[in-house]
Amino acid sequence: MIRIALALSMLAFGSHAFAQELRGHGGPVRSAAVSADGTVALTGSFDQSAILWDLSRGSAIRVLRFHQGAVNAAVAVKGLGFATGGEDGRIALWRGDAAEPAKVIEGHKGPVAALAVSPEGGHLASASWDGTVRVAALADGTARVLEGHQGPVNGVAFAPGGMVVSSGYDASLRFWPADGGVPLIVTTPAPLNGVVAAPDGEIVVAAADGRLRLFGSDGSQRAEISVGDTPLIALAISPDGATIAVGGLRGQVALIDRKMRTIRATLVGPGLPVWSLAFLPDGKQLLSGGADRLVRRWNAVTGEHVGAVVPRAGEDALAAFQGERGAQLFRACAACHTLTPADGNRAGPTLHGIFGRRIATAPGYTYSDALKGMDIVWSKESVARLFEIGPNTYTPGTKMPEQRIGAAEDRQALVDWLEKVTR
Repeated sequence: MIRIALALSMLAFGSHAFAQELRGHGGPVRSAAVSADGTVALTGSFDQSAILWDLSRGSAIRVLRFHQGAVNAAVAVKGLGFATGGEDGRIALWRGDAAEPAKVIEGHKGPVAALAVSPEGGHLASASWDGTVRVAALADGTARVLEGHQGPVNGVAFAPGGMVVSSGYDASLRFWPADGGVPLIVTTPAPLNGVVAAPDGEIVVAAADGRLRLFGSDGSQRAEISVGDTPLIALAISPDGATIAVGGLRGQVALIDRKMRTIRATLVGPGLPVWSLAFLPDGKQLLSGGADRLVRRWNAVTGEHVGAVVPRAGEDALAAFQGERGAQLFRACAACHTLTPADGNRAGPTLHGIFGRRIATAPGYTYSDALKGMDIVWSKESVARLFEIGPNTYTPGTKMPEQRIGAAEDRQALVDWLEKVTR
């Protein structure tokens, strides 16, 4: 049974008033959002699922399966519930705890990376790796398309007055007027991985050089705060705008006093990448999700974790295969694929029992229609061919990142090792 299914058993977390950790995802937790009343959260994962959580009980209300790919973005939608954005380019609107989306918004030609709801609640903005931002009216789905970024758009936010702000891998911050005029473009020193807007209109961006940069609505830079020397990949702001939370690849989460422009606390986690952050409505608690598949709860005032946290990177599943070439090559695949039935699916399906299995038939995994129509049975020869010519050529329409193994002896080492460990 895969780990996602375990979430339905209404997990217990001890006698604390609040659960220390939310467990249930089978892959890194990529996105998080909290309802306006603070009672419910929704998290999305590389395992292709979203989980709706009862925060008071620390238990899963429902596992939501719709997206064909990682659930990269989540946001609370007033009067509805939540919206999720996926690697499949689709946006799903979820009402209450219904098992199926109330509405689906399409239009992006690449993964959706971020979502934001307008202050009045009538519009949903989505940032995509197709280089565009789409601003959709929730009433009828009509969309305004904002084009201009030269590469993936990783962040989007609404500023007071309806202005849309977007941040991209092209290292640009763009201010799109609510009336549809020409955007103001600000170029930054590094690619941008996220953007939030404070209630007073100040804009905050998280950059790949480990720095936060703060801007006025006129594009003028007001401050720069060094958080670390690795990319900042998660960003959130408290509802009152007083506190900024930012997470990085090394697992650090910094709480920043926006008025003082200083780091007032550093949250010590397990040392793995933090992909998602979300404040509760009172701004006094924070949820973080990361590569360890857990959602952690923090006191955003003191910086203390609610419950114990072990600051280690976790068990290395490949440590037992030290020195084996096949295991060394597989490390590039381990973030997306597991090897045992107990570990289940992540961003990609488990490889347990792969040899002799027809393509797109692993239990519990949602495949693209393109893969479902292919006549491939996985063998040592077909897996080797996949890495010889690349997934995009061998399996067109796949969501698998493009990667090749040039040396025939390396491909042989990988498939021989996989045959041994996936039986």
